[in-house]
Amino acid sequence: MSGSLRAGDLVRVRSREEILATLDADGRLDGQPFMPEMLEFAGRELPVDKIAHKTCDTINRPSTGLRRLDQTVHLTDARCDGSAHGGCQAGCLLFWREEWLETPEGVPLRARQPGSNPVATEQTLVDDTVAGVADDGATLYRCAATEVGRASSPLPSYLPGQYVEDVRSRNFSALFVIRGLLILMFNKFQALSRKLPRQLRIADGLPYPFFKGTGPGPKPEPLRLQPGELVEVKSKEEIMAALGPNSKNRGLIFDGEMLPFCGRRARVLKSVDKIIEEHTGRMLHLRDCVILDQVTCVGRYHRFCPRAIHTYWREAWLRRVDE
Repeated sequence: MSGSLRAGDLVRVRSREEILATLDADGRLDGQPFMPEMLEFAGRELPVDKIAHKTCDTINRPSTGLRRLDQTVHLTDARCDGSAHGGCQAGCLLFWREEWLETPEGVPLRARQPGSNPVATEQTLVDDTVAGVADDGATLYRCAATEVGRASSPLPSYLPGQYVEDVRSRNFSALFVIRGLLILMFNKFQALSRKLPRQLRIADGLPYPFFKGTGPGPKPEPLRLQPGELVEVKSKEEIMAALGPNSKNRGLIFDGEMLPFCGRRARVLKSVDKIIEEHTGRMLHLRDCVILDQVTCVGRYHRFCPRAIHTYWREAWLRRVDE
């Protein structure tokens, strides 16, 4: 579980040398990789964005599974730039162990016991980014997202302490968590209700928020959106018409966390052409896909995961706004 930190607390990232001294021969601490992209934050003071006492399992059970983490936080705006991972554009929030942080006065948050592990080097971190080469010659990458299973343990939904920690850590308000728990219990009922005759089901057993693709309709011309452009997310009905029954558009899923943004406006942060597939380490290549500024998953339907993953938007789900 987490330590004494709370969301909003100010911390300083320790020096490169101090951090390297906490790592094993593979550049990890209890399975958690320290990635080369994190070195640029050494010595910087940043607020804690969220306590990462749990995180989505995007490898094994992406819809409901969560994993437990110990003494780990996310720092505000400290995202991976992908520079050491083939230019991956996912922009994931980095995972920071408390051993890599100190107070603004320079007091380590959690001292690492001296001794047993060999000291890593910066080259160790670079070497650990590559897991191997696939049969077709593609590079297979390692990162904190692909290795999350090694740095965590399963976290069943029925353990109440995690929800107490969601509030105690200041990750989420009590009202947000209570509402989310009611939705969680309702969706468990919905899953069971699919065994009932259709006429006895609520919304045909769909989980809340109820949605299902009715298309896909014709492929529109790409907007070729540029960073900084203002866009409006289309209505729920328009987006459903662009999705198949599996809630996907050409393989890209539309998640329930994205529904609250329907009808809202935001600016394009960047186009996304390539991201690392977390369960294989392969680089995936995308088209007609962007991420929006300040638009991330808030975990309302995913057991309050604090990871704030960027949501990926097909241009077909957006319309350009003439300013």
